[in-house]
Amino acid sequence: MNACLTVLAKAPLPGLAKTRLIPALGAEGAAALAERLLAHTLQEARSAGFGRLRLLGSPDAAHPALATHAGHAELGAQQGADLGERMHLALSEGLRLHALALLIGTDAPALDADRLREAARTLQDVDAVFVPALDGGYALVGLRGRPQPALFEAMRWSTPQVMADTRERLRGLGLRWTELAPVADVDEPADLASLGPEWFA
Repeated sequence: MNACLTVLAKAPLPGLAKTRLIPALGAEGAAALAERLLAHTLQEARSAGFGRLRLLGSPDAAHPALATHAGHAELGAQQGADLGERMHLALSEGLRLHALALLIGTDAPALDADRLREAARTLQDVDAVFVPALDGGYALVGLRGRPQPALFEAMRWSTPQVMADTRERLRGLGLRWTELAPVADVDEPADLASLGPEWFA
């Protein structure tokens, strides 16, 4: 499939990864869960069979867990001053060499290989595709043809308004988009209920 899938991930370091889960899991537990989510995401991403797979780490690509779970994915560091710029630059690079570019994090384990392929197939007929998150954000964004920086500038990230604000911008830009079924993501202690016990074994 002529598509690039990029995964953005924080290095699973205590005090850096999944900090909002520290009250429930402690710093070490939150980092351990972050690494499990990373491993799961990369496994599903590889299984999806895209033409190009990239893993971009933060604050850099040096943590050994990133290399361990990347496998044959291209490993690099995230670029950009804030989340919106990092997302925009990652998608822009994907679109430089491929007709379709998709971007995910590691917070939504329901984004399995089938869902990723569905998003790419859908994107062939529209300008953008999203998998909304149940908390009001989104877990996947894909673009076709050209970058859309206005979708990522000065957004109220990590709020329940992200997807609603994005819809407003999509309409303002005259873009055609599709939203797939929403998924749960794991950001806050209450979100841990969406995970099975095997995630904490």
